[in-house]
Amino acid sequence: MDSGFTNHLKTVLAEIEADGFTKRERELVSPQGGEIRLDGVEGRVVNLCANNYLGLADEPAIVAAATAALETHGFGMASVRFICGTSELHRDLEQRIASYLGKDEAILFGSCFDANGGVFETLLTAEDAVISDSLNHASIIDGVRLSKAQRLRYANSDMNDLEAQLKAADAAGARFKLIVTDGVFSMDGYVAKLPEICALAEKYGALVMIDDCHATGHLGEKGRGTPALTGVGNRVDIISGTLGKTLGGAMGGYIAASQPIIDILRQRARPYLFSNALAPSIVAGSIKALEIAEAADDRRTRLTSHARRFRSAMADAGFELLPGETPIIPVMLNDANRATAMAQELGKRGVMVAGFSFPVVPKGKARIRTQMSAALTDADIGFAIDAFIDAGKALSII
Repeated sequence: MDSGFTNHLKTVLAEIEADGFTKRERELVSPQGGEIRLDGVEGRVVNLCANNYLGLADEPAIVAAATAALETHGFGMASVRFICGTSELHRDLEQRIASYLGKDEAILFGSCFDANGGVFETLLTAEDAVISDSLNHASIIDGVRLSKAQRLRYANSDMNDLEAQLKAADAAGARFKLIVTDGVFSMDGYVAKLPEICALAEKYGALVMIDDCHATGHLGEKGRGTPALTGVGNRVDIISGTLGKTLGGAMGGYIAASQPIIDILRQRARPYLFSNALAPSIVAGSIKALEIAEAADDRRTRLTSHARRFRSAMADAGFELLPGETPIIPVMLNDANRATAMAQELGKRGVMVAGFSFPVVPKGKARIRTQMSAALTDADIGFAIDAFIDAGKALSII
């Protein structure tokens, strides 16, 4: 018997709608790209809200590699890895990821959410402590909750608070300490203070883990992410990342680390042990994407140019932007309904964006997170800037 449960859900949904927090999906009828087609929408749509930083989501060479793998390796593995779900493609990709990131070894997961969901519970016990940045991704938060380790949190990028939490972990008798942070904070677009974090880790004998989903492939030398960008290199002990953003945009995640860390994850990480292996076509496409990304200095240069131009023009127009130097450029509207209205107005003008509000971002910090892509042309950037200015004036935002 329902006992009023359905009516309760309807009430909650109505409250979400009234607060301006409802998230609606729009159907693409084209491949992901700098310009897309949407169901029921005529004309060009410039896409500023995909994680397609290098523009590889519809790259013909990647599509060809994935198609070839369908012919040679079939559609799916129909098994978890340790039973009969491992192909030579999986091991090839893992080894290539490890080499690219300068680690001993890597392990694939169904997503980076799964990777972050499996790492803390596997590596840490009640004798240990994990110290997490307050703005870390939801997957890190959920992963930490699954572990029995002591949980400490430091204010976003506040190194004094991080040191205080490290001292607190020592005072509580923690055996091992793990500092975890996003490499790039996905809703804000700025880079973690990795040199300072690594220095504190060395001072207090802690390990360092980063989630580099919004960096690997397009930031740092050869796209090797925030460790390369900030010069910390192998001082980061554990890197989690995704194949679903810059590296082809399909799906799949990974952990790259020392051999013993990866070995224990293969034995005990629940999302790895109890989830189907990635489809061969995705793995083969990701191998090609990694190969392209490593050599894609031209795409990285174009991406940086787009970001600088868009940021400069938007600031000159009077929009409130969060500071940063990454392809993530948040346009702050602060009010959820205003962010939704701005997104709708931009949609009418042929620009696809997404308004973000609670619980994705804190209440009162609603925004439109724009994301640059190497798939965009100079004309696309100009078109988007003009649309923002026109919509901003129509809504009295600028």
